Amino acid sequence: MPAYVLAPAGAATDAAAAAAGATPRPGEPSPMPGALPDRARARDLGIRPGVLATGPLNAITDVASVMVGHTTLIEGDSVRTGVTAILPHGGNLFQEKVPAGFALGNGFGKFAGATQIEELGEIETPILLTNTLSVAEGVAGAIEWTLGRPGNEHVLSVNAVVGETNDGFLNDIRGRHVTRQHVLQAIATAGGGPVAEGCVGAGTGTQAFGWKGGIGTSSRRLPRQLGDYTLGVLVQTNYGGVLSIDGVPVGKTLGRYYLKDVVDDHGGDGSVVIVVATDAPLSDRNLGRLAKRAFLGIARTGSSMANGSGDYALAFSTASSVRRTPAQRKTVGRFDSLPNDAMSPLFQAVSEATEEAVYNAMLQAVTTTGIGGHRLEAITPAAVQRALEHARRAGDAR
Repeated sequence: MPAYVLAPAGAATDAAAAAAGATPRPGEPSPMPGALPDRARARDLGIRPGVLATGPLNAITDVASVMVGHTTLIEGDSVRTGVTAILPHGGNLFQEKVPAGFALGNGFGKFAGATQIEELGEIETPILLTNTLSVAEGVAGAIEWTLGRPGNEHVLSVNAVVGETNDGFLNDIRGRHVTRQHVLQAIATAGGGPVAEGCVGAGTGTQAFGWKGGIGTSSRRLPRQLGDYTLGVLVQTNYGGVLSIDGVPVGKTLGRYYLKDVVDDHGGDGSVVIVVATDAPLSDRNLGRLAKRAFLGIARTGSSMANGSGDYALAFSTASSVRRTPAQRKTVGRFDSLPNDAMSPLFQAVSEATEEAVYNAMLQAVTTTGIGGHRLEAITPAAVQRALEHARRAGDAR
């Protein structure tokens, strides 16, 4: 049995970090998920996209009842992959479905369950993220977990929700190392509280703009006069372009960007999966509108959604007033949801949180070496600060 490193949310080991190509310094904790002084979150560097306040954790788990779990697989010099699970609530998701909306940016990818979400506007399983060739295992794990819940003994159809990005640059993706048990572990270890970011779960082997990427999260809270609602975002980055941070062309300044040498080794292709949670009572139609706006945040980071990119966004509401319970599904339902005119502040929130989640994914990642000696360097806080300062000086000189 391979000696996989299995890391639930918030957990890390020095062995995992060493296998990923990062060397802890003497007396310092493991560099995964971002405990080293040279790792940071965007706000630690004064990067604060937008105008809205964050939740207390600045994470998708600021939305009450939302839980996140990771299984991280690192073995030898070629296995760099994993699974991330997002649960809208801790109950029986099949029996208490949540309304959801789906949006497509560029469709070069696989997103299991998308057509039924578009048709019925609801989610009935955990949301799972993994690598491209492990979607089948994600589906199998989601089905097994769902069929095993008390009250689901007569269930004959399950719409498993699984998104993916291709981590084959660092990971032995053809080896299909993710198993059903790894999926079940990610679900079982899911919890609230701080969310591990960077090289964890489905982000273990992924990239961003030619640097190491991974899992990132952020949140926004609307002012009381706008409903006091919370919105959180989790991203799995694996895409390219010309990195922009807070409006500054950081990738160009640091000399690493798509089309720099006409043919770029990392290219502009890749993918991103965006999961949006909110406690605002929204209809599935307005959740679809909300999901679309997440791509505005991706564009702010410098992506042009290249031909080979699979860009997907999924938004759901945890509000009890719109939850689809067995009793509500047996009769004509009445759902108290926000009107269209109240959506604009949430559109602003999802754009801001998505942008910041990408920065957090990159700033929390560690330099990683994988299959074939392929290596992705982590962008350092110091490099980001230099680029931002360079832009400020250039602006002052005008």
